[in-house]
Amino acid sequence: MAQYNLLTDEERRILFDIPTDHAALIRHYTLTPDEIEFVLARRGDRNRLGVAVQLCLLRYPGFGLRDNEPVPDELLSYLARQLVVPPEVYRDYGRRRPTRIEHAQEMARRLRLRSSGRSDMPLMVDIAAAAAWSSDRGIEIADVLMNGLRERKIILPAVSTLERAGATGRARARRLTADALLASLTTDQLAQIDDLLVNDPALGRTPLAWLRKFPEAPSAGNLTDILARLDRVREIGLEPRLADAIHKSRFRQFVREGAVAPASLLSAYGARRRRATLVAQMIDLETHLSDAAIEMYDKLVGMMFTRAKRLKERQYQSTTRDVGRLMRLFHQTLVALQGARDQDLDAFSVLDDEVGWWTLVRAQPEVAALADMAQQDPLVTATEKYMTLRRYAPAFIEAFTFKSATARDPVLSAIEILRELNRKGRGEIPETAPMSFSQKKWKALVVQGGKVDRRRYEVAICATLRDRLRSGDIWIDGTRNYQRFDRYLLPRSAVPEHAAKLPLNLDVHHYLQERTQLLDWRLRRFERKLKRGQLEHVDLRGGRLHVTPLTAITPPQADSLDRMIDDLMPRVRVTELLTEVARRTGFLAAFTDLRTGRPHDNPNAVLAAILADATNLGLERMANASQGVSYAQLAWTHDWYLREDTYGAALATIIDAHHTHPFADIWGKGATSSSDGQFVRTGRGRGGHAAVNAKYSIDPGVRFYTHVSDQHGSYRSIVISSTGSEAPYVLDGLMLLGTSLEITEHYTDTGGASDHVFGLSHMLGFRFVPWLRDLVERKLASVGSVSRYPGLKDLLGKPIRTDAIVECWDDVIRTAASLEARTVAPSVLLKKLAAYRRQNRLDLAIQEIGRIERTLFTLDWLEDPDLRRHCRAGLNKGEARHFLAQAIYTQRQGRISDRTLLNQSFRASGLNLVIAAIVYWNTVYMERAVQHLRSTGLDVHHRLLAHVAPLGWSHISLTGDYLWEQAAQRPLDYHPLRSHDERLYAAK
Repeated sequence: MAQYNLLTDEERRILFDIPTDHAALIRHYTLTPDEIEFVLARRGDRNRLGVAVQLCLLRYPGFGLRDNEPVPDELLSYLARQLVVPPEVYRDYGRRRPTRIEHAQEMARRLRLRSSGRSDMPLMVDIAAAAAWSSDRGIEIADVLMNGLRERKIILPAVSTLERAGATGRARARRLTADALLASLTTDQLAQIDDLLVNDPALGRTPLAWLRKFPEAPSAGNLTDILARLDRVREIGLEPRLADAIHKSRFRQFVREGAVAPASLLSAYGARRRRATLVAQMIDLETHLSDAAIEMYDKLVGMMFTRAKRLKERQYQSTTRDVGRLMRLFHQTLVALQGARDQDLDAFSVLDDEVGWWTLVRAQPEVAALADMAQQDPLVTATEKYMTLRRYAPAFIEAFTFKSATARDPVLSAIEILRELNRKGRGEIPETAPMSFSQKKWKALVVQGGKVDRRRYEVAICATLRDRLRSGDIWIDGTRNYQRFDRYLLPRSAVPEHAAKLPLNLDVHHYLQERTQLLDWRLRRFERKLKRGQLEHVDLRGGRLHVTPLTAITPPQADSLDRMIDDLMPRVRVTELLTEVARRTGFLAAFTDLRTGRPHDNPNAVLAAILADATNLGLERMANASQGVSYAQLAWTHDWYLREDTYGAALATIIDAHHTHPFADIWGKGATSSSDGQFVRTGRGRGGHAAVNAKYSIDPGVRFYTHVSDQHGSYRSIVISSTGSEAPYVLDGLMLLGTSLEITEHYTDTGGASDHVFGLSHMLGFRFVPWLRDLVERKLASVGSVSRYPGLKDLLGKPIRTDAIVECWDDVIRTAASLEARTVAPSVLLKKLAAYRRQNRLDLAIQEIGRIERTLFTLDWLEDPDLRRHCRAGLNKGEARHFLAQAIYTQRQGRISDRTLLNQSFRASGLNLVIAAIVYWNTVYMERAVQHLRSTGLDVHHRLLAHVAPLGWSHISLTGDYLWEQAAQRPLDYHPLRSHDERLYAAK
């Protein structure tokens, strides 16, 4: 069977074995009253039970009762209870093979089934090919094939026949999809595709290798390099709509394969497959290069203004002594003038005598210069870098066709003027040029003496274009991240279906009435409690709220219990730990070959590649430190088996296994979680999202933003910029979960909070619980006049704009429904909304909904100390996870040397998966340690265990030689807990 390369052993078990779980028995093997009557008409209990088995197995899985196939006891018991016969009688059934055959034929006639034959093979191949049009996964193809035969009342043939038909159908689908991609290509285009694999002396490599490996660090030269690659791809002339000729999952399969296959391997493919793979990759690469170019343009323009702002700050700081001197001079002048007025003396005479007129005159230029410096707009300073802008801006605006929903958009008109001037190589900006800038005050800076300053104009337009691209107000067709805003949303026709799943009243007037009444009642109650001093640890002093910090509630006995459990934990190598967790959870099955969908035949290579990512050791050094795996094996494994989707599926497998482990209930039910970012330094080159954030370091870096469940399961981790806000990514982890966790409440620190997150969390059914600091800066909000709450006048801000909510309600619902449907990542929408100028009413509406929810939550926060404790406890679990991450991620001094965002993401994913494996392994052995302690008579209470986290690593050898073969040879049994003698020896 393996020769057809369609299914794994586990997939065969899932599809072909007789199910035994209770739900499946009920679904597939419950007999109808007519069937029971039919079966009971048989003579003898053994025949009754045997006929029932044959009837059920012909129905599902559909093979009937196969020779020498054992029937599970669960099925026999379930059928025996329905027939009121003892299940043991089945042992005597079918001693005569003709009897079994006769019964099988009779059951087939009753179910109107027929046997399959050789003539059915074309039909099976057709069904399999249709299934394979959208998927390359063998289990999906085989499942569709089996269902297709059941629908046609055909008894399933042998497993080998099903696999042969499935593999043949998949091969046909591959040929058909390849033909569909290539059908409209000209001879010249095919020749250019073939040339991608021919070594180019000018490049020193193949064009394909050059196109793939483009720089990501923001610089004018790198942006020019990306645009050069984009031009090379566009020269082939492939239309993006070619991708629509085949199913999108098939297209993504070609793309993924083309992205990792070396030129030597692609050259060995057949012509059809090779060309189709390269065509798909070139179409995708055009999109990828476009996004990369726009993102780098965004960074470069942003850096111009950031540096301008910092330069202004440094210049101002350098004049501190002069400012002090001039302020003292100003003070002396005021004192002299005040004295002259009080004594009715001549002001100028007194001023000249006490200060000196000429002293003031000499100071005048300095005062004017300082005033100009303080008022100088960053546009002026940024324009000093105009020549740097000229190195990339002309090529950038020439490379793309910008679009806007606004007819005759002034920004697009301004870009066209710049294009024409660039093509001519000289010229002045006409006085009639559009002046629609991001900042209104820029017009006065651009137009000086009735003449347009070209440098300032060009810098201002480039900055405005950057802002409009960010928001989606201006977009570029053929990109993935810079499309028109509403293309990220559901079509309006699909909104009602998903809006009905939102946990709120869809009628805006009923919704506002309900929230207004609740908010009014809560504000009045809070006002009374505050006035009477009935709020625990909260009081109002000098118009400001003061919240007394909470004290730690961890019992001292918990620390003692933690030490006792840790002393019992087995000492283990990380190789043994990962191997054991892989066997117990089966997470390695998720790491499948990109082409065949089959698991790796060497699990050690997969584990070593994962650990190379997790420890930041790298593949070459991991191979040198490992037993039984080579660098070539690790490189191949990393390219073909480790991907975003396989990492995600493997992590979900571990998280689900941990979630269902009984001992994990001690820490929670998997209903709450927290998220936080952890700064990781990079090399000096700023690849990927690397940037300098002075809060963390003077070195550039990124953040691993991680979601952790209340059971300590680290269920999601992504790489984000070290300088951007964390708030847009909070909902990503909750909406794009991928596990069996059902999160209803989520904690973040202050950095993860925003009114938009409050509003959308409420609309999507999550309780958002950020840690609140700076309560003075965050005013409460009311619907209607703040004068209705006189006791809260110092705490209330401007009233809620309900008119904005009513006006944009349909778009608000469409946005929430799009998130509910998972058509777009929440972070994408939130970042677009924050920058969306044309449709800022939608942004305002969601923000106002968020202000309502933030106010209600703030009142909860101030009235309920337990809520503050739960939030702190949830955040502490994330902090504890950070310490474990630091212990694992130690190689290269904990710095990410990878310059690309993709490889940085691999590091984050590998680290998170190993942390999840350690948490699972610790949970398993903590349960055994607790059982041991209880067996000795120690009363280990669940209340204390809740404070003992499964995040310890002192018993795990994380570094050294990695003995994978030795770990794999160890039988799957539990490591013994440490004995008293071992603990005593370790203490010495």
